[in-house]
Amino acid sequence: MLNLDFDGSANIFYGDNAQGKTNILEALYITGTTKSHRGAKDRDLIQFEKDEAHIETVIEKRKICYQIDMHLKKNSPKGIAINKIPIRKAGELFGIVNFVFFSPEDLNIIKNGPAERRRFIDLELSQLDKIYFNNLSNYNRIVNQRNHLLKEIGIENKKNLMETLEIWDLQLIEYGNRLIERRKQFIQDMNEIVSSVHRKLTGNKENIKIIYEPCNGNIPLEQTIKKNRERDLRMKSTSSGPHRDDICIMHDRMDIRKFGSQGQQRTAALSLKLAEIELVKNTIGDTPVLLLDDVLSELDKHRQNYLLDSISDIQTLITCTGVEDFVNHRFSINKIFHVQDGQVLREN
Repeated sequence: MLNLDFDGSANIFYGDNAQGKTNILEALYITGTTKSHRGAKDRDLIQFEKDEAHIETVIEKRKICYQIDMHLKKNSPKGIAINKIPIRKAGELFGIVNFVFFSPEDLNIIKNGPAERRRFIDLELSQLDKIYFNNLSNYNRIVNQRNHLLKEIGIENKKNLMETLEIWDLQLIEYGNRLIERRKQFIQDMNEIVSSVHRKLTGNKENIKIIYEPCNGNIPLEQTIKKNRERDLRMKSTSSGPHRDDICIMHDRMDIRKFGSQGQQRTAALSLKLAEIELVKNTIGDTPVLLLDDVLSELDKHRQNYLLDSISDIQTLITCTGVEDFVNHRFSINKIFHVQDGQVLREN
């Protein structure tokens, strides 16, 4: 069992690779969002040869203490309790604490596929907006049910299920439009922040804008679902909807996803994460907890300095292989932990 007490400012976890540093940040993120930052399933988060895991996080917010208990099991749904009282819906957890997780993989969010960019939106909006989280959960359930039905219709003597498909389509359109509308608002809010951040990162040389790209373009979702029904029946899968949408990051008229250099893509990704922090502050009137997983080693000195200057007033947990970069930057470190072979030792 591991018991850690974090400082309200900067906490550094250093050690060689594959020692367990990321597991600490991942455990915290799960208690605030119910999900792994890397999309791992519950059973994959449990220690090898064990059947379950327990995470207890105590949070003090405005002089009020909250205890969050997360019980992960290999063969059954996770159990969640707040102040020892079990909750029935994961959405009840949101609002207690907000985490922003930044890992080396996030630096590839621009050049990776659309799924990564959708996950970026969904993870943050789910923390900020309980209604969005509920709509997203319902939408994903409807897509799964619709896909199952499309497979069933393909079986001989199952043509009578077409009327049922119409019912699922109506729900898909309803919840899909709710997601699209809220995502567009999120992008609008992000654009008000990210442009300024990016200009500072690039020495006023570049300006970026985020554009939401529905898979159906400007065609209403209802028309797209009807238009693609025959194709969906052939492919036995739902081919359109917000689960297929993307975001585009533009510099002037250049799509950074396709034509930006690796440096431009990484700078745009860093701008997105820093804007995310600022958006959380503006939305909840409080600062989030920042989880930085070995990100500094992936950035040049200029971007390292900008990032560290930007988080000086935020409770931050940082993993790294050494503390030299922080010392050289004169970054104030409040607690240092050495992680080795899954063991964590506090250092002065």
